[in-house]
Amino acid sequence: MTDHAPNEARVIPLRPGPAASGPPAPPAAAPREPLWRHLVGDVLRKERQAQERTLKDVADAARISMPYLSEVERGRKEASSEVLAAAAGALGLGLGDLLARTHAELVRVTSHRSAVPARSVRNGSMRHGSVRNGSAHGGLCLAA
Repeated sequence: MTDHAPNEARVIPLRPGPAASGPPAPPAAAPREPLWRHLVGDVLRKERQAQERTLKDVADAARISMPYLSEVERGRKEASSEVLAAAAGALGLGLGDLLARTHAELVRVTSHRSAVPARSVRNGSMRHGSVRNGSAHGGLCLAA
């Protein structure tokens, strides 16, 4: 008899395991900016719930379908300015109120990120975290 080891299958891994050395893993992707439709939907839902009103009640008052209002609240539909005005009106808000609250929500959600350098109004130089036009977002203004 010979001293040879029995035939064994040789396994070649397709991906290196955690212990394998290789190029470093890419850094985690930066958090994405929230979508406007998600923020608007959150504001509408919070206001409706604060008023202790049902989805059906608000949809009927706004003269839009309940399933569509539900989709708007969940951020699945990009509602027109007419629909947003109707939903806001049904909640006793003006369109400007809805947009202002949505902007405030955007600021709240994104405030945990590091300040983005903004241009100084005086000399055009970059200053970290400067405020222009009363907004930390460089005078962000959205219109529907």
